Amino acid sequence: MDTKNLPVGVFDSGVGGLTVAKEIMKQLPKEKIIYFGDTARVPYGNKSRETVIAYSRQIVGFLLAKGVKAIVVACNTASAFALEAIAGDVPVPIIGVVKPGARTASKTTKNGRIGIIGTEGTINSGIYTEYLSELDPGISVFGKACPLFVPLAEEGWLDDPITVDVIRRYITPMLEKDIDTLVLGCTHYPLLAESIRKVAGDNVNLVNPALETALELARILREKDLLSDGSDVPHHRFYVSDGAEKFRSFANSILPCEIIETRDVNVKVFGQP
Repeated sequence: MDTKNLPVGVFDSGVGGLTVAKEIMKQLPKEKIIYFGDTARVPYGNKSRETVIAYSRQIVGFLLAKGVKAIVVACNTASAFALEAIAGDVPVPIIGVVKPGARTASKTTKNGRIGIIGTEGTINSGIYTEYLSELDPGISVFGKACPLFVPLAEEGWLDDPITVDVIRRYITPMLEKDIDTLVLGCTHYPLLAESIRKVAGDNVNLVNPALETALELARILREKDLLSDGSDVPHHRFYVSDGAEKFRSFANSILPCEIIETRDVNVKVFGQP
Protein backbone atom coordinates (compact mmCIF):
# COMPACT_ATOMS: atom_id res chain seq x y z
CA MET A 1 0.00 0.00 0.00
CA ASP A 2 1.19 3.51 -0.84
CA THR A 3 0.90 4.75 2.74
CA LYS A 4 2.73 8.03 2.06
CA ASN A 5 0.01 9.34 -0.19
CA LEU A 6 -2.91 8.52 2.07
CA PRO A 7 -4.76 11.56 3.46
CA VAL A 8 -4.39 13.17 6.87
CA GLY A 9 -7.54 13.19 8.98
CA VAL A 10 -8.46 16.42 10.78
CA PHE A 11 -11.46 16.87 13.06
CA ASP A 12 -13.07 19.55 15.17
CA SER A 13 -16.35 20.23 16.92
CA GLY A 14 -17.28 22.55 14.04
CA VAL A 15 -15.59 25.08 11.79
CA GLY A 16 -12.79 26.23 14.11
CA GLY A 17 -10.50 23.41 13.06
CA LEU A 18 -10.40 24.93 9.58
CA THR A 19 -7.69 27.24 10.95
CA VAL A 20 -5.61 24.10 11.55
CA ALA A 21 -6.47 22.71 8.10
CA LYS A 22 -5.44 26.04 6.60
CA GLU A 23 -2.02 25.89 8.27
CA ILE A 24 -1.53 22.27 7.18
CA MET A 25 -2.29 23.29 3.59
CA LYS A 26 0.33 26.06 3.86
CA GLN A 27 3.03 24.05 5.62
CA LEU A 28 2.40 20.72 3.85
CA PRO A 29 1.01 21.62 0.40
CA LYS A 30 1.32 18.06 -0.95
CA GLU A 31 -0.82 16.47 1.76
CA LYS A 32 -4.45 15.51 1.19
CA ILE A 33 -6.86 16.30 4.04
CA ILE A 34 -10.08 14.63 5.10
CA TYR A 35 -11.82 17.06 7.46
CA PHE A 36 -14.75 16.32 9.73
CA GLY A 37 -16.64 19.07 11.58
CA ASP A 38 -19.15 17.91 14.18
CA THR A 39 -21.50 20.79 13.44
CA ALA A 40 -24.59 18.99 14.74
CA ARG A 41 -23.11 18.70 18.24
CA VAL A 42 -21.06 21.88 18.51
CA PRO A 43 -19.91 23.30 20.92
CA TYR A 44 -17.80 20.78 22.82
CA GLY A 45 -16.62 23.36 25.36
CA ASN A 46 -19.65 22.99 27.64
CA LYS A 47 -19.96 19.20 27.42
CA SER A 48 -18.67 16.59 29.87
CA ARG A 49 -15.38 14.77 29.46
CA GLU A 50 -17.21 11.47 28.89
CA THR A 51 -19.36 12.96 26.13
CA VAL A 52 -16.39 14.50 24.32
CA ILE A 53 -14.51 11.19 24.51
CA ALA A 54 -17.51 9.34 23.06
CA TYR A 55 -17.88 11.83 20.21
CA SER A 56 -14.15 11.73 19.48
CA ARG A 57 -14.13 7.93 19.30
CA GLN A 58 -16.93 8.01 16.73
CA ILE A 59 -15.16 10.59 14.59
CA VAL A 60 -11.82 8.80 14.76
CA GLY A 61 -13.58 5.61 13.69
CA PHE A 62 -15.01 7.46 10.69
CA LEU A 63 -11.61 8.88 9.71
CA LEU A 64 -9.90 5.50 10.03
CA ALA A 65 -12.59 3.98 7.81
CA LYS A 66 -11.61 6.62 5.23
CA GLY A 67 -8.03 5.32 5.28
CA VAL A 68 -6.10 8.20 6.85
CA LYS A 69 -2.38 7.88 7.69
CA ALA A 70 -2.47 10.30 10.65
CA ILE A 71 -5.08 12.18 12.67
CA VAL A 72 -5.05 15.74 14.00
CA VAL A 73 -7.46 16.53 16.82
CA ALA A 74 -8.01 20.15 15.75
CA CYS A 75 -10.08 21.03 18.81
CA ASN A 76 -8.64 22.20 22.12
CA THR A 77 -11.48 20.70 24.17
CA ALA A 78 -11.20 17.30 22.48
CA SER A 79 -7.41 17.48 22.81
CA ALA A 80 -7.80 18.20 26.52
CA PHE A 81 -10.53 15.65 27.28
CA ALA A 82 -10.18 12.84 24.76
CA LEU A 83 -6.72 12.60 23.18
CA GLU A 84 -5.06 10.64 25.97
CA ALA A 85 -8.11 8.37 26.37
CA ILE A 86 -8.29 7.37 22.71
CA ALA A 87 -4.67 7.52 21.52
CA GLY A 88 -3.85 3.96 22.58
CA ASP A 89 -6.64 2.59 20.39
CA VAL A 90 -5.57 4.44 17.24
CA PRO A 91 -3.22 2.58 14.86
CA VAL A 92 -1.88 5.75 13.20
CA PRO A 93 -0.07 8.81 14.62
CA ILE A 94 -2.53 11.13 16.40
CA ILE A 95 -1.79 14.59 17.78
CA GLY A 96 -3.75 17.40 19.40
CA VAL A 97 -3.39 21.15 19.43
CA VAL A 98 -2.60 21.74 23.12
CA LYS A 99 0.98 20.50 23.48
CA PRO A 100 2.41 22.17 20.34
CA GLY A 101 0.96 25.53 21.41
CA ALA A 102 2.09 25.15 25.02
CA ARG A 103 5.64 24.24 24.00
CA THR A 104 5.91 27.34 21.85
CA ALA A 105 4.51 29.53 24.64
CA SER A 106 7.05 28.16 27.12
CA LYS A 107 9.89 28.88 24.71
CA THR A 108 8.81 32.42 23.80
CA THR A 109 7.82 33.87 27.17
CA LYS A 110 10.46 36.10 28.70
CA ASN A 111 8.86 36.87 32.05
CA GLY A 112 7.23 33.47 32.61
CA ARG A 113 3.69 34.87 32.72
CA ILE A 114 1.40 33.24 30.15
CA GLY A 115 -2.29 33.83 29.44
CA ILE A 116 -4.56 31.12 28.02
CA ILE A 117 -7.93 31.91 26.43
CA GLY A 118 -10.28 29.13 25.38
CA THR A 119 -13.62 27.44 25.89
CA GLU A 120 -14.93 26.63 29.33
CA GLY A 121 -14.02 22.99 28.81
CA THR A 122 -10.43 23.72 27.87
CA ILE A 123 -9.86 26.25 30.65
CA ASN A 124 -11.59 24.16 33.33
CA SER A 125 -9.59 21.06 32.34
CA GLY A 126 -6.40 22.83 33.44
CA ILE A 127 -4.48 20.99 30.74
CA TYR A 128 -2.47 24.01 29.60
CA THR A 129 -1.48 24.83 33.17
CA GLU A 130 -0.53 21.21 33.83
CA TYR A 131 1.59 20.85 30.73
CA LEU A 132 3.26 24.25 31.04
CA SER A 133 4.15 23.42 34.65
CA GLU A 134 5.79 20.20 33.44
CA LEU A 135 7.82 22.17 30.90
CA ASP A 136 8.81 24.87 33.40
CA PRO A 137 7.59 24.86 37.03
CA GLY A 138 8.44 28.56 37.27
CA ILE A 139 5.81 29.61 34.71
CA SER A 140 2.67 31.36 35.96
CA VAL A 141 -0.47 30.62 33.92
CA PHE A 142 -3.62 32.75 33.84
CA GLY A 143 -6.63 31.20 32.11
CA LYS A 144 -9.84 32.80 30.92
CA ALA A 145 -12.85 31.20 29.25
CA CYS A 146 -14.17 33.40 26.42
CA PRO A 147 -17.45 31.78 25.30
CA LEU A 148 -18.57 34.72 23.15
CA PHE A 149 -15.55 34.49 20.84
CA VAL A 150 -16.83 31.48 18.90
CA PRO A 151 -20.21 32.95 17.86
CA LEU A 152 -18.52 36.26 16.98
CA ALA A 153 -16.03 34.44 14.75
CA GLU A 154 -18.73 32.32 13.10
CA GLU A 155 -20.86 35.40 12.51
CA GLY A 156 -17.91 36.91 10.65
CA TRP A 157 -17.56 39.85 13.04
CA LEU A 158 -13.80 39.53 13.02
CA ASP A 159 -12.91 43.23 13.17
CA ASP A 160 -16.13 44.73 14.49
CA PRO A 161 -16.07 47.35 17.30
CA ILE A 162 -18.38 45.10 19.32
CA THR A 163 -15.89 42.24 18.97
CA VAL A 164 -13.00 44.45 20.09
CA ASP A 165 -15.01 45.56 23.11
CA VAL A 166 -15.85 41.96 24.07
CA ILE A 167 -12.19 40.99 23.70
CA ARG A 168 -11.18 43.89 25.94
CA ARG A 169 -13.60 42.81 28.66
CA TYR A 170 -12.31 39.26 28.60
CA ILE A 171 -8.54 39.74 28.46
CA THR A 172 -7.92 43.02 30.31
CA PRO A 173 -7.64 41.20 33.68
CA MET A 174 -4.86 39.01 32.23
CA LEU A 175 -3.06 41.99 30.76
CA GLU A 176 -3.14 43.52 34.22
CA LYS A 177 -1.26 40.40 35.41
CA ASP A 178 1.63 41.47 33.14
CA ILE A 179 1.47 38.49 30.78
CA ASP A 180 3.87 38.66 27.85
CA THR A 181 2.46 35.64 25.97
CA LEU A 182 -1.14 34.80 25.11
CA VAL A 183 -2.15 31.38 23.78
CA LEU A 184 -5.17 31.35 21.45
CA GLY A 185 -6.49 28.17 23.05
CA CYS A 186 -9.45 27.58 20.75
CA THR A 187 -9.13 26.97 17.02
CA HIS A 188 -11.68 29.71 16.28
CA TYR A 189 -9.57 32.35 17.97
CA PRO A 190 -6.91 32.82 15.25
CA LEU A 191 -9.75 34.26 13.16
CA LEU A 192 -9.95 37.06 15.74
CA ALA A 193 -6.18 37.51 16.00
CA GLU A 194 -6.08 41.01 14.53
CA SER A 195 -8.71 42.27 16.95
CA ILE A 196 -7.02 40.49 19.86
CA ARG A 197 -3.75 42.16 18.85
CA LYS A 198 -5.43 45.58 19.01
CA VAL A 199 -6.34 44.96 22.64
CA ALA A 200 -3.26 43.03 23.77
CA GLY A 201 -0.73 45.38 22.19
CA ASP A 202 2.58 44.66 20.49
CA ASN A 203 4.35 43.65 23.70
CA VAL A 204 2.26 40.48 24.09
CA ASN A 205 3.22 37.56 21.87
CA LEU A 206 0.20 35.71 20.44
CA VAL A 207 0.69 31.96 20.09
CA ASN A 208 -1.39 30.28 17.39
CA PRO A 209 -1.61 26.54 18.18
CA ALA A 210 -2.98 25.91 14.68
CA LEU A 211 0.38 26.85 13.15
CA GLU A 212 2.36 24.99 15.80
CA THR A 213 0.24 21.86 15.26
CA ALA A 214 0.85 21.94 11.50
CA LEU A 215 4.59 22.16 12.15
CA GLU A 216 4.37 19.28 14.63
CA LEU A 217 2.47 17.19 12.08
CA ALA A 218 5.19 17.91 9.50
CA ARG A 219 7.85 16.74 11.96
CA ILE A 220 6.01 13.50 12.76
CA LEU A 221 5.30 12.65 9.12
CA ARG A 222 8.94 13.30 8.28
CA GLU A 223 10.20 11.13 11.14
CA LYS A 224 7.90 8.25 10.17
CA ASP A 225 8.65 8.60 6.45
CA LEU A 226 5.01 9.42 5.75
CA LEU A 227 5.38 12.71 3.87
CA SER A 228 3.46 12.66 0.61
CA ASP A 229 5.58 12.47 -2.54
CA GLY A 230 2.65 13.15 -4.84
CA SER A 231 3.08 15.72 -7.58
CA ASP A 232 -0.59 16.47 -8.21
CA VAL A 233 -2.56 19.22 -6.49
CA PRO A 234 -4.10 17.42 -3.51
CA HIS A 235 -7.85 16.85 -3.40
CA HIS A 236 -9.25 17.62 0.04
CA ARG A 237 -12.55 16.19 1.30
CA PHE A 238 -14.85 17.76 3.86
CA TYR A 239 -17.58 16.17 5.94
CA VAL A 240 -19.89 17.53 8.62
CA SER A 241 -22.65 16.14 10.83
CA ASP A 242 -25.10 18.89 9.82
CA GLY A 243 -25.41 22.03 7.69
CA ALA A 244 -23.09 21.18 4.83
CA GLU A 245 -23.86 24.24 2.71
CA LYS A 246 -23.38 26.69 5.57
CA PHE A 247 -20.09 25.00 6.43
CA ARG A 248 -18.90 25.13 2.83
CA SER A 249 -19.66 28.84 2.60
CA PHE A 250 -17.71 29.60 5.77
CA ALA A 251 -14.80 27.37 4.76
CA ASN A 252 -14.48 29.06 1.39
CA SER A 253 -14.14 32.40 3.17
CA ILE A 254 -10.99 31.35 5.03
CA LEU A 255 -9.28 28.50 3.19
CA PRO A 256 -6.72 29.03 0.40
CA CYS A 257 -8.55 26.62 -1.91
CA GLU A 258 -12.16 26.40 -3.03
CA ILE A 259 -14.29 23.66 -1.51
CA ILE A 260 -16.55 22.31 -4.24
CA GLU A 261 -18.46 19.86 -2.07
CA THR A 262 -19.12 19.15 1.60
CA ARG A 263 -21.06 16.05 2.65
CA ASP A 264 -23.23 15.34 5.67
CA VAL A 265 -22.37 12.10 7.43
CA ASN A 266 -23.72 10.32 10.52
CA VAL A 267 -20.67 9.41 12.61
CA LYS A 268 -22.79 7.86 15.37
CA VAL A 269 -22.57 4.54 13.53
CA PHE A 270 -18.82 4.49 14.16
CA GLY A 271 -17.75 3.28 17.57
CA GLN A 272 -14.40 2.76 19.19
CA PRO A 273 -11.74 2.19 16.53
